[in-house]
Amino acid sequence: MAKDSKPQTGRTAGGGSRGTATRSGPSGSRGGSGNRPGGGNRGGRTRPATNVVTQQRPWGLITAAIVVVVFAVAVISYAVVKVNHADALKVTSPSQITGLKTYKYASGQQHVSTPVDYKESPPVGGPHDPYWADCTGTVYTVDIRHENAVHALEHGAVWVTYNPKKVSSSDIKTLAKLVTNQPGRLMSPYAGLDSPISIQSWNHQLKVSKASDQRLKQFADFFTTNPDYYPEIGASCENPDFKAHPVVEGQPSEAVGSSDAPTSMSASPGASSSAAGSSAP
Repeated sequence: MAKDSKPQTGRTAGGGSRGTATRSGPSGSRGGSGNRPGGGNRGGRTRPATNVVTQQRPWGLITAAIVVVVFAVAVISYAVVKVNHADALKVTSPSQITGLKTYKYASGQQHVSTPVDYKESPPVGGPHDPYWADCTGTVYTVDIRHENAVHALEHGAVWVTYNPKKVSSSDIKTLAKLVTNQPGRLMSPYAGLDSPISIQSWNHQLKVSKASDQRLKQFADFFTTNPDYYPEIGASCENPDFKAHPVVEGQPSEAVGSSDAPTSMSASPGASSSAAGSSAP
């Protein structure tokens, strides 16, 4: 009986402690999901954010390509315009050159060493000096002897002349561009010319007032060594001695460079009487 009367305080206390949820430690942590590291994500893992790399366009190369294309189109367009313009200026017959005058000097004209009184000024045919003026795209700064120039016309040359008192230095440069390095052409001042500019080939002449007149180029392009319009087909235009030492108008005939036929002392009477002037329609 004494055994039954033993107080149970300690067990009761221990039991009470065991009965209440005062136990901490592993079991307490296990019961509380909020205390478990990562416990709140237990239902599904969060995937790491994916870094999407956007490929940048090569804007520099694209811009450069566009610039090249635009430039190429501009160049081609300009070339087409220039070609069309050049084609529009071309002529296929003398009658298409407005204001052109034609004459009828026959081939086989005399070679003379004396001055010739030409009907036309500048002359376009007739007796002439046996030594031709160089006509290989030659620009003379002196009024060359007219008889030598006419011989160059006989060889198919186009002779550009100007009155130095009626044109500007800019005009002279413009005319020189028509002649320089152009085989079969020559240019010189011509004292007393009745118009600012005159261009002539054998039996043909055109007088204009402006160096920018497009008919000058039409004339030069059509008549320069055109085999249908001059007597001595294939004759040379080269005379480097005359080019280096041109004979000036008013001076006597000189043996300068090349000659291609026998020479008479003077022109036969009526040698140039076959000339007849007319304007092209």
